[in-house]
Amino acid sequence: MPVQKQSKVAIVGAGSVGTSLAYACLIRGVAREITLYDIDTKKVEAEVLDLAHGTQFTGSSIMTGSSDITTVAGADVVIITAGAKQKPGQTRLDLVGVNVGILESLMPQLVELAPNAVFVLVTNPCDVLTVVAQRISGLPPGRVISSGTVLDTSRLRWIIAKLAGGLAPTSVHATIVGEHGDSEFALWSQATIGPIPILDWERDGERPFTEETLESITNDVRTAAYKVIEGKGATNYAIGLSGARIAEAIVNDEHAIMPVSTLLQGQWGIDDVAISTPVIVGANGVERILDTPMSPSELEKFLASAEEIRSTVRSVS
Repeated sequence: MPVQKQSKVAIVGAGSVGTSLAYACLIRGVAREITLYDIDTKKVEAEVLDLAHGTQFTGSSIMTGSSDITTVAGADVVIITAGAKQKPGQTRLDLVGVNVGILESLMPQLVELAPNAVFVLVTNPCDVLTVVAQRISGLPPGRVISSGTVLDTSRLRWIIAKLAGGLAPTSVHATIVGEHGDSEFALWSQATIGPIPILDWERDGERPFTEETLESITNDVRTAAYKVIEGKGATNYAIGLSGARIAEAIVNDEHAIMPVSTLLQGQWGIDDVAISTPVIVGANGVERILDTPMSPSELEKFLASAEEIRSTVRSVS
């Protein structure tokens, strides 16, 4: 992917997620400049130096960063990863109080320095924080989004591709929607492998996907982060790649369809809740929310997931 002239992606937070994001952005050549901000001077300077040492091998992107927040000035995309880390046994919603406080401090400064940026929340609970960030900033809803279920969808497609016979995940067309959390679910009514509805897919003369299998897959996706966190303390590589992919779609004005989390304004009768559903992502962030078909049971789950997010937003309002 060619790097856009003068393009800049700023990443806030030099923890495991932020540095993985910076690494993925460098390797993918997402922008001309990748900058990393963190209040820990020694940490951020060391991370920037380590990443910069490898730029001979990553194309024309340059790596900068500092503990001075002005390093984000003029960014096209600001990705926020700063916040308390999810611990084993915690849900994403458990993190809400401390991370709202961090966001209230950060967001006004970031908007002042990068007034034309699209802001992407990766910090959890990302759906709740998207609502909070949009309220703080006053920016158009499409310019304050979160990574939502982009990663969850990648997890889903990887599992399906494996069970279907070792296919490429890009050949699987299935999406996770709803909260990036325990109430998320797969839109099985729209899921296909290539052009074939998932329940009709055959492998060695048999149909490996049954209603029971699909439920098991959904549960595996829903609990995948907990398994990774239990084993290594954090999820970072896959969220880094998915965040970089979102930034890439924005910087290159791709009009790519992704299930990022965005503030709904009447769609499905939902207002003032940020939730993941397929949308068109371009230079202005969310360009359009798609009227995605859902079965009656899926719509019921979607509305329930929205209410889960709404109740948490109310608790911090």
